[in-house]
Amino acid sequence: MSETPVQLLSTDALLASVVSREKRMRVELFEQMQEIAELERRGAGPELGYKDVAYVLQHAIRCDRNTARQMVANSALLSSTITPTGSELAPELPLTAEAAAEGALSIAHVAEIAKAMKHLPAEVENLVVDVARENEPLAVRDFGKGLAYGLYQDDPEPAAPKQERLVNQHYRRWRKDGMLEIRALLDAVTGAKYEALIDPLAKPRPASTSADPNTAEPGADPRPRSEREGDALAELVDLMLRADQLPAHGGEPVTLTVTVNYDDLADQTGQALLDNGERIPADQIRQLACNAGVIPLVLGGASQPMDIGRKTRTFPAGIRRILVARDRGCAFPGCTRPPRHCDAHHIQHWANNGDTSVDNAVLLCRHHHTLIHQSEWEVKLVHGIPTFYPPPWLDPERKPRRNLIHAAA
Repeated sequence: MSETPVQLLSTDALLASVVSREKRMRVELFEQMQEIAELERRGAGPELGYKDVAYVLQHAIRCDRNTARQMVANSALLSSTITPTGSELAPELPLTAEAAAEGALSIAHVAEIAKAMKHLPAEVENLVVDVARENEPLAVRDFGKGLAYGLYQDDPEPAAPKQERLVNQHYRRWRKDGMLEIRALLDAVTGAKYEALIDPLAKPRPASTSADPNTAEPGADPRPRSEREGDALAELVDLMLRADQLPAHGGEPVTLTVTVNYDDLADQTGQALLDNGERIPADQIRQLACNAGVIPLVLGGASQPMDIGRKTRTFPAGIRRILVARDRGCAFPGCTRPPRHCDAHHIQHWANNGDTSVDNAVLLCRHHHTLIHQSEWEVKLVHGIPTFYPPPWLDPERKPRRNLIHAAA
């Protein structure tokens, strides 16, 4: 092996070294496959206290479960077998094993060849391997599909196997920490619709919309995918609650009833009771009440219901249309959420005698609506334009900011 530092090699020599090193690594990988196959033949999983060899590999070389299972599967295809009588049986894919032993194939190539050969006769393995020697793994996949179509295009269409009827299922349970845990099984069409709804709502937020002081990189969306999709589901629920075609429940449109002491609501202290028996902090009710169907339940001094008013929508359709025309979406600086993803927020909360009017309202998406309620951000109307003032930790001077994205649209 050359001792010349890589910085002193010519480009051609450097590339040749990369190719040579990759070939050696592939040869060693093939040898590793032989060892894994022998572990599998010996039943090393139970012998070592694990369910199978894939679990052994997962812990021994610290790889994920799917990678370990793929390694075991590929090793079986590439290794010969010794019978009890001492005879050697060729590998299931002998030509693939031969090419892998030469260092001509990567593990990804082997996987694609194995997939293709499931639908092809053994006589054409040489054709698939030849393609793999000269092309990337995806080309092997496409070639295998095309070869199978050419070989079997005159065959009658296979009869579709009779499948059991698949039904959509939904499970839910309240946890001790107050979170609702949900699971669902959806058919393919419904699942695709669900993904189409969730995916655009779960996109990472643009850098300019973040206001988290704990973010490692200023402006970056720190949420993992699971949290982003959870927030997207919550936003989807809000979108549905604003729809005008929801089915009736108990004789009236879907309504969330909340019981809370008025003083607790005004002071943002204490707890509120949901109609399913769960309790939430009173400060969250202030946000919920901004744009929800509200049934006032007046409590007496002994927490006895004294009077129930009729349901009213805090912001009627007429006011919302004006807000849409004015704000054109979430008014928070840098946010691109459209109007249909936004709530109407009381600038001065109605619990503090704020009016339900255009001059006391602003459109905010779910994320920024929560931010305004739970942080030191402030919003005011300046000459009829929503203007935001950041908390001191973000900007000691608290310079006013506006959303210029919708205005430029």
